[in-house]
Amino acid sequence: MGGGGAVTAEPQEPELLEPALQAPEEESLQLSGRPEEEAATADPAPPQRAAGGCCPCAVPDENPEAKKKATCPGLGLFYTLLSAFFFSVTSLLVKKIQDIHSSEISAFRCVFQMLFVLPFLIYKKTGFLGPKGKRIFLCLRGVFGSTAMILLYYAFQLMPIADATVITFTTPVFTSLFAWIYLKEKYSLWDLFFTLFAITGVVLIARPPFLFGYSTAGIEENHSYHLRGALAAVGGAMCGALTLVILRKVGKSVYYLLNIWYYVVIGLLESIIVLVVVGDWRLPHCGLDRLFLVLIGLFGLGGQIFLTKAVQVEKAGPVAIMKTMDVVFAFLFQIIFLNKIPTWWTVSGALCVVASSSGAVIRKWCESSQVRQQC
Repeated sequence: MGGGGAVTAEPQEPELLEPALQAPEEESLQLSGRPEEEAATADPAPPQRAAGGCCPCAVPDENPEAKKKATCPGLGLFYTLLSAFFFSVTSLLVKKIQDIHSSEISAFRCVFQMLFVLPFLIYKKTGFLGPKGKRIFLCLRGVFGSTAMILLYYAFQLMPIADATVITFTTPVFTSLFAWIYLKEKYSLWDLFFTLFAITGVVLIARPPFLFGYSTAGIEENHSYHLRGALAAVGGAMCGALTLVILRKVGKSVYYLLNIWYYVVIGLLESIIVLVVVGDWRLPHCGLDRLFLVLIGLFGLGGQIFLTKAVQVEKAGPVAIMKTMDVVFAFLFQIIFLNKIPTWWTVSGALCVVASSSGAVIRKWCESSQVRQQC
């Protein structure tokens, strides 16, 4: 979460929320809280010296080409709204496919995105391995990114999609923490406050029985399923945060499509391994489920593309705020299509998580803007 940002998605995102976003695919993670969809295309930019040489920490807000493209006011926010809608539709479709393991859904999505990325890599002649010194980080990026996706889909299957979506918005606060640990970035009392506030929101949503009793209001199946889903969502958010930290470490030395390539290849292998271990591989029973799998790939890719376009023509702060529409769409879809009314615990938890994540991202963005002005 802290410095120049990138997010998670397959396409790419030049400069996402400093702390939580700053990259192309699933690398909008910090920005939207979707690890697997915003960190895939992350492509963080390392600090560069300003033109006048006065400040080595000055980082351009956007590249000149991006500014030229921003001809229509609000276009970046419209792209962000579309990406939020597409990602929310993906979540709804995952929820609708209840008889297929989350790893199998992830495998189908990886295959779909692989078919999209492969032709571009061949056309660009970038190779498939990347720079020697960066391959270990690319492999780790693939492992954490694909794990985040599998855990997120698993959470959608075990708990209401609104609850799972909200928990994934803790990615920015985890990114700040991991960036402090591994990248030695600044971690202030404000960051600690946002982290604790986000954890409070997660507790309100998870509602562990030893604190809230055994009431099943708003819980699918039973407390065991709900807690497993909550833990999976938290694990996915943490893996997404680690993905962003790795992408920041790699920087722009690796072509963004290679980031996606490692993500989908390792994601496919990891999904197959999980399916072999649990012995739960099965083909969709009906044509509707097969259609849903194809749509998951299409909407997931579409969401990543629009998020990438958004961060190319709009500043990270406004994009981060608009990304909270993920939560709004999740609540609406849960009510309209799943006939489940979110509880006040979920609403309260959502307010805590969204406020803490948005606050953390916007604070980092404001700090970087002030540094550029001083320089």
